Amino acid sequence: MTLPPPRLHDYQQWLQATRGLRSDSYEALWQWSVSDLAGFWQSLWDYFDLRSPTPHRCVLEAPVMPGAVWFPGAQLNYAQQVLRHADAAHAAGHPALVFQNERLAAPVETSWPELQCQVAVLATRLQGLGVQRGDRVVAWLPNTPHTIVAFLACASLGAIWSVCSPDMGPVAVLDRFCQIEPKVLFAVDGQVWGGVTHDRRAVLREILAGLPTLQHLVLVADVDPHARAADFQADLQAQDARAHDWPALLQGDAPAGWAPAWLPFDHPLWIVYSSGTTGLPKPIVHGHGGIVLEALKGGLHNDVFPSVQTGERFFWFSSTGWIMWNAQLGALLGGTTICLFDGNPGGPSKSPHWGTLWRFAGAAGVTWFGSGAAFYASCLKAGVVPQQQADLSRLRAVGSTGSPLSEDGYRWIWEQMPQVGGAPIWLNPISGGTDFAGAFVAGHRGLPVTLGEMQVRCLGAAVQAYSEDGQPLMGEVGELVCTQPMPSMPLFFWKDEGGRRYRDSYFDMFDGRDGKPVAWRHGDWIRLVPHPESGSVGAVIYGRSDATINRHGVRMGTAELYRAVEALPEVLDSLVVDLEYLGRESWMPLFVVLREGLVLDEALTQRLKQAIRVALSARHVPNEVFQVAAVPRTLSGKKMELPVKKLLLGAAPEQVLKRDAMANAESIDWFVAFAQARAG
Repeated sequence: MTLPPPRLHDYQQWLQATRGLRSDSYEALWQWSVSDLAGFWQSLWDYFDLRSPTPHRCVLEAPVMPGAVWFPGAQLNYAQQVLRHADAAHAAGHPALVFQNERLAAPVETSWPELQCQVAVLATRLQGLGVQRGDRVVAWLPNTPHTIVAFLACASLGAIWSVCSPDMGPVAVLDRFCQIEPKVLFAVDGQVWGGVTHDRRAVLREILAGLPTLQHLVLVADVDPHARAADFQADLQAQDARAHDWPALLQGDAPAGWAPAWLPFDHPLWIVYSSGTTGLPKPIVHGHGGIVLEALKGGLHNDVFPSVQTGERFFWFSSTGWIMWNAQLGALLGGTTICLFDGNPGGPSKSPHWGTLWRFAGAAGVTWFGSGAAFYASCLKAGVVPQQQADLSRLRAVGSTGSPLSEDGYRWIWEQMPQVGGAPIWLNPISGGTDFAGAFVAGHRGLPVTLGEMQVRCLGAAVQAYSEDGQPLMGEVGELVCTQPMPSMPLFFWKDEGGRRYRDSYFDMFDGRDGKPVAWRHGDWIRLVPHPESGSVGAVIYGRSDATINRHGVRMGTAELYRAVEALPEVLDSLVVDLEYLGRESWMPLFVVLREGLVLDEALTQRLKQAIRVALSARHVPNEVFQVAAVPRTLSGKKMELPVKKLLLGAAPEQVLKRDAMANAESIDWFVAFAQARAG
């Protein structure tokens, strides 16, 4: 396989030709990108030939966090940037989407003209239903072309999109959607997973009952061809809403001259959710312009080419509940064919074999394969040989994220994947977040890959490792921070008056007071590793530094799990921690306080796990459940999740807690003994 030079090399040559900017190393280029913010982000605008009917007054009005204003005066639209590639890509014979699920015998392609027509028709129908700019349109849909079309139609109008995966239960879905008061819901009747058909219509009825602002339901009949939206009309009568079938809304031709609306650079695009340890999930609002720029920049680091240039087919396995669904979608912005698979990556639930995604990759002609680190660990443990599953000769890159990839994972990928040009396949582990829908550390195909490391800090991302007092570290583990604003950082949190919750989420530790700098604290442990010989700085991510649950890349707030567990009459209190550290498999124990006289037995343990599975998802079921006398709490009554997590990771008690700052100091003794026994 012959590849063009790495895309980052092309960008560097373009900078030298158009700006006279010569960088002798990647580190020098990175330093420029985070010190000359206006110059760097304007260069991306020009390099990708972004278009606006009105000029921007400047690139950045003030380099502050939070509150930076980017490209004031400019207008664009995410859907417009996607569909501008339709004619050229179709003329070259490349589809927009390649899709397969567990029921399809072979992948099905959607052409660029088909995608454009469906988006135009659906957008026109939504307008007819009264959807306007700023209205919230939500979806409870799987990773299918329906979801791509619905999102792009929504974005084209300037409505605000939000999606949950259909494996999420009513508690998790309503915790998210109720906050943003949607007008329209796209929903599926069920899902096939691991060979089992799950009818989700009863859950859908609960969701409908909990959304009083809903005016329209659009039903996608995915598992029962006889399912009809009319069956749900009675559930919507209280809201004076109407139900519609997906095929009916997609009938007809695209209106002549239809085009996505031009929107201000910072017009809200979507709402995603990143859960903290208390309260409801944080509804994070991102803008059209910032997301377009960040996604295109991600294409440089991921070395993803436009399909007209290389025939690229980009695949990243994800549910719609993970930000990697948004990231995969972002490849369309650069004119790249994306490949979608909906189903269990492990195959049938009763006899998993972990060859499903590799067979899909072969059948779909995937050139760029991405998944969570847990998937590769499962393949390794199961003894999977991917090249015995399918013809992977077109594959030239593998990506990983969601949790740290172990060194054994690196070795397995290098050993099992086809070589490219006589060398091991390019492995590109990345780390970023839902919070800004991008990556902080990622790859560069033109540089060496070091076992256990991510290659570089991303351009425009002023990433540092900080000590607790805000001093930058090199070669030592510290808090992952970003010291400069980025266009894809949240515009705001929905209904966050005064922006307090936003500031508390990212700027609580490094807020400019007490001699500390102002910096975005991301909640990960990181160690930066200099490589003078290649002119780069690599990074190792050591997992979450806060108490957020991060199971297989899908983050969930502990508060959501507590609501599900503590709804059981037997449970008085609970505490959960997710132990994920340096590529080890996540281990999540749940500790429960039961009513007097009750003892935790197998039956109650299974009831607890089932409550979590139904209310949240199977991903968030704890590995083990333990009965405790009390949950440690601070004087203000907060559960001490992070100190318990640090204890179980091996920290000394005196380093992580102060007994005189606890409301029930005696409760911590059990956890100290438990941590010592576990360490032993």
